[in-house]
Amino acid sequence: MSTGPGADSAPAPTTHDSPPGPPGGTRRSSMFSSLKIRNYRLFFAGQVVSNIGTWMQRIAQDWLVLSLTGSATAVGITTALQFLPMLLFGLYGGVLVDRLPKRRILLFTQVAMAATGIVLALLTLSGRVEVWHVYVAAFAVGLATVLDNPARQSFVSEMVGPDQLQNAVSLNSANFQSARLVGPAVAGLMITGVGTGWAFLANGLSFVAPIAGLLLMRGRELHAVQRAPRGKGQLREGLHYVAGRPDLIWPIVLVGFIGTFGFNFPVYLTAFADDVFHAGAGSYSLFNTLMAVGSLVGALLAARRGTSRMRVLIAAAVAFGLVELAAAAAPTLWLFALFMVPIGMFGMTVNVTANTTIQMGTDPAMRGRVMALYMMVFLGGSPVGAPIAGWITDAYGVRAGLAAGGAVSALAAAVIGLFLARVGGLRLAVGWRHGHPTLRFVPKERRKELAPVA
Repeated sequence: MSTGPGADSAPAPTTHDSPPGPPGGTRRSSMFSSLKIRNYRLFFAGQVVSNIGTWMQRIAQDWLVLSLTGSATAVGITTALQFLPMLLFGLYGGVLVDRLPKRRILLFTQVAMAATGIVLALLTLSGRVEVWHVYVAAFAVGLATVLDNPARQSFVSEMVGPDQLQNAVSLNSANFQSARLVGPAVAGLMITGVGTGWAFLANGLSFVAPIAGLLLMRGRELHAVQRAPRGKGQLREGLHYVAGRPDLIWPIVLVGFIGTFGFNFPVYLTAFADDVFHAGAGSYSLFNTLMAVGSLVGALLAARRGTSRMRVLIAAAVAFGLVELAAAAAPTLWLFALFMVPIGMFGMTVNVTANTTIQMGTDPAMRGRVMALYMMVFLGGSPVGAPIAGWITDAYGVRAGLAAGGAVSALAAAVIGLFLARVGGLRLAVGWRHGHPTLRFVPKERRKELAPVA
């Protein structure tokens, strides 16, 4: 597998670890096929427990900051601090992930995040917690994430191999969103019943499960991937590799816009629950739970679909932005809550489709750096977007903030879609295939091949 200058312009991966056929192929798999692999089952089971704890801490953290300060801007600052390390150091984390054993990296990051949760729990339960403590804890988790995210994303291919990569990535997202159904609900009960500190403690202890899963894996059953040697210019090499691959760079650009402006839900949902509908932590948990239902549906459909197409990514991103605009105008709590389902579904479709497109199209020796860039853009946009969303919310109201995020997301997707169609010599075609109307981009020379609209 080449990591030299020639890799920068390679049109597609050429190693044995690369999936056969293009990302937009028609291969399908059963919805849970990758769970047949023992190492992935251990990883999956550990993540179920840990993800529940992670969602509990997210809900408790946001609610604690709002309780301590009464400010949506402070919630935005907390979110920004958690993702700032990814923005600052994400690419360097990718270089380290390509050099070092990924399972060893994950063991280190899981222990570090467990310690952070337990320390925050002790401060909260002792009554000594201040908002700056939460800021420091959020930044510490962000530092661990610099290594954890690209290592976890790229380690999937080592566990399952190329044939099951699409399915495993989709199931990872379904795993995370399934936990989101449980975590917010339990967090809401804990916050109202015994306080936020217990939610932090539960998160810290939940990391025992993924640590045990990593230790129980059989190393001989992992798919060996050659690690990048230590050397100069590896960060620049990764950037050049992505810059020469339009099939990688445009999904990254799109998720950058959506991650920065459309995914600021800690800011939006806390403000809707507290300021607009004057409800408590239970309603905030309800919003997150319903969004998780939609996200779970989106992830499972992606696992079932077994394909990763650019047109699906563009369409889902446009729909995501439009539904956010509609939710911003919802007059009642229950109507707003119902909008969380399609927001979650379309948002997860964007996430999974972009993630799998990038992973399946990347040389394994570059995967850590490419996924670090992807996660840096997707998550690292929060330090920019979250404070802006918080300021708009405080200055003009949360409805304006959510509407602005939706408008930017839809507009970015539409512009990128039209640009790709123009560059690729495509046109928008309306037709009738297999008894159903179709709306898609096709090469201009295929105009006569399409059946007319009935």
